This record gives sequence, structure tokens and C-alpha cells, in this order.
Amino acid sequence: MAISELDLPTGVVAHSSANVQRQAELMADNVAKALAYAVQTHGLASLVVSGGRSPVPFFEALSRRELNWSRVQICLADERWVPPSDAASNEGLVRRYLLQNEAREARLLGLYQPADTLAQAATLADRTLAQLQRPIDVLVLGMGDDGHTASLFPGNPELARALRADCEARCLPMLAPTEPQERLSLTYPLLAGSRMQCLAIQGANKLDTLRTALGVDPLQMPIRALLHSPLEIYWCP
Repeated sequence: MAISELDLPTGVVAHSSANVQRQAELMADNVAKALAYAVQTHGLASLVVSGGRSPVPFFEALSRRELNWSRVQICLADERWVPPSDAASNEGLVRRYLLQNEAREARLLGLYQPADTLAQAATLADRTLAQLQRPIDVLVLGMGDDGHTASLFPGNPELARALRADCEARCLPMLAPTEPQERLSLTYPLLAGSRMQCLAIQGANKLDTLRTALGVDPLQMPIRALLHSPLEIYWCP
């Protein structure tokens, strides 16, 4: 099955690449152009990315693109509630693979801060997000086999609030079904307001997940809430 076979909502653009590296290079080219335009137009650009292992080739490719990185803010769509030194940290991943080469001068807004509870940590992260240039210029998301995106997981007590169009919080606590369970996630209004929105997925299983998500409630598969224009989906087998 190819992504062209999916009945995507009007305005959603699909890009198909032959392999992971070509997908990473195409995304890096398009994201770099959007960031350069934002810097030229507004004097500052904001980039929000997701963690996990899948984005690493994209991070490495983007780090080699030439633009005024000193005027670029980088933040995470979600974070595991662990210190940046932890192997599971999304911030640590971004520092290792994206804040390198040409991109080493970018400014990273980390979501993790020590706190007594996950709820308190989310409040502190929300304050950090007040520094983020909004609307976000470029958002790059991934998607899990369960239809989650960022750390918006099905079944969470705060999910309905996080997906509300009028959610007042920029960041809320979430629990994942895998370790580390305690997570922080940006909420729908902040994500959906991004000027350029990208979803990067790989493999036939993710296409099946996407097809299912198109026909269900966002509370069942949260990615559904973001499947609308101006989304660009980048897929490779």
C-alpha cells in the first residue's frame, strides 16, 4: 500500500520517499526553507520537534543546513520526565543529533525541570513555553502504532482537556504505556496553530494506523485531531 491510496482530508499534502535517508533529506530541505523565511520575516524562528529514535536521520540532515541558527528556537513537542543526561531524554537526543554542525548555535528550550510531582513539572514547562515564538513556525511530529502523537496517549485523564481547541495550558502531564511512563506534552492549540506542520512516518504499519485514525474519535487515536490542513505527511516504506 502507498500513502497515495489513503483518502486524506482536503489540504493535507503527502510526500513519499524511497527510503529513510531520502525522507530525512527532503524534510530537512523543506524545514530549513521555512525556518530561513521565518528568520528573514520575523527576525526569529521557532521549531518544535518530537523525540524517539525515528527522527535521528532528520535531525542529522537538518543540522547540516545553512541558515542563521542563532535566530532559531528549538523546543520539544513532548518530553519524558527524566533529566537530559538520561538515555531516554528527548532533550538529550536533540542535543546529540540536532544541535550540532551548522545548528549548534540554535537555542534549545528544554521542557524538563526537577519538581516534586509530574503536575508541578508540567506547570514549570508551561512557563518555559511562554518564551517560545508563537505561532510555532515549524512543527515536526511522529506517530505511534496506537495513534498517539507527541505524548498525547489514548486513555489519559488529561487527554480530553489537552485536545480541546480552547485548552488554556500549553503543556500538560501525560502517562505513557511504556517506560518511562511520566511524560510532558504540548497541547492541541499550541501544536495545531503551527504555520508549517509535518508528520513523519515510516513503514506499512504506520499507514494502516493512519487509515484507522482517519475514521475514529481523537480520544481513541489522538493523531486524528491534527489530520487537517496545513499538515504535510512525509512517508517512506
